[in-house]
Amino acid sequence: MKTYLKVTFNSEGSKPSEIVSALEGLGFRPITGWYDFVYDWGNNATVEDAIWFADKIYETLHGMKVYFQIETTESKENEERE
Repeated sequence: MKTYLKVTFNSEGSKPSEIVSALEGLGFRPITGWYDFVYDWGNNATVEDAIWFADKIYETLHGMKVYFQIETTESKENEERE
């Protein structure tokens, strides 16, 4: 399972480099394409794990003045872009 993350920066918010660093601290890896980051769960994640992780992303980005969108899926066609 993988969680994909798309971030929209704000000129009144934190520096992009600070946001990238914070997300890497959660285990995200920057990628190119439609999404900006990917987190690889391996094979043992549940829906409850994904919800818990969404809360962690929210807590990490809170106050940085960014918008984010996540998609967690078993498989993704975007994988060739990673």
